[in-house]
Amino acid sequence: MPPWIFSRKGASGFSWASTADQVTQGLSAAGLTAIVTGASSGIGAETARVLAARGAHVVMAARNLAAAESVRQAVLADNPAATLDVMELDLSSMASVRKFAADFNAKGLPLNILVNNAGVMATPFTLSKDGIEMQFATNHVGHFLLTNLLLETMKKTSRESNVEGRIINVSSEVHRFTYKEGIRFDKINDEAEYSTFGAYGQSKLANILHANELARRFKEEGVNITANSLHPGCIITNLLRYHGIIDVLTRTIGKLVLKNANQGAATTCYVALHPGAKGVSGKYFSDSNVYEASEKAKDVELAKKLWDFSVELTT
Repeated sequence: MPPWIFSRKGASGFSWASTADQVTQGLSAAGLTAIVTGASSGIGAETARVLAARGAHVVMAARNLAAAESVRQAVLADNPAATLDVMELDLSSMASVRKFAADFNAKGLPLNILVNNAGVMATPFTLSKDGIEMQFATNHVGHFLLTNLLLETMKKTSRESNVEGRIINVSSEVHRFTYKEGIRFDKINDEAEYSTFGAYGQSKLANILHANELARRFKEEGVNITANSLHPGCIITNLLRYHGIIDVLTRTIGKLVLKNANQGAATTCYVALHPGAKGVSGKYFSDSNVYEASEKAKDVELAKKLWDFSVELTT
């Protein structure tokens, strides 16, 4: 494929090939506090590194503390002035989410940016500790609960600092390939009809619907916080570890057409920090540009229904 296809710029001035360092070049995040989930590897680690490099105080939320600490030390080795903390968070466990939120809020820190990035992909059927299908539990329910538990801190921060808060849900183009119903409210835990990629698509559709409903509520309340979702691009990560042959292909042939982690983190960093995303809310991004999501993803009533369903699951 010719290089110009990857480097063709969109309205934002950035393209498929842009990196997280490039989209944040010259920007300052000094005085801002950000939480990045899944910051122990892949685009989560890159997002944490770049936000910290721009001056943000980054809280690295991760299930694997040793891996996250290794990333933190690597960042500090290159940038001793960076400020990063590691905190334990298992999004498949509501108890862990509640503990993380309580511990963070107890620190008395502000919160300007929340990057809901962590996730699992196309896993064999299993239930979370709370009895919810694992992909839906980890990718959506955990982030839904985490966001709700941190909202008051974000609202307080935006009021007192007069700085726009930003919530970013990392979704995927696979949201287009969910089950035909979109969200299977009455069959979330149905093992008989479980599809690894259908369930993944369902969880990624939920990420977009969640961000859209947050944006609607913020506008209605007059809250100075934006909520957006995004497709980071097809990236070489460990998400496909359950699918041996596909994983091998992505790590070999895929290197020719897939993004690296720094390119994969570009859209997240753009939406989190760039002035071009200021005031933009309820949108779906790809390659650091606003992109068109599926019709199901734009369904306002479906977003409201998912919100109510998620509240029931988490309370």
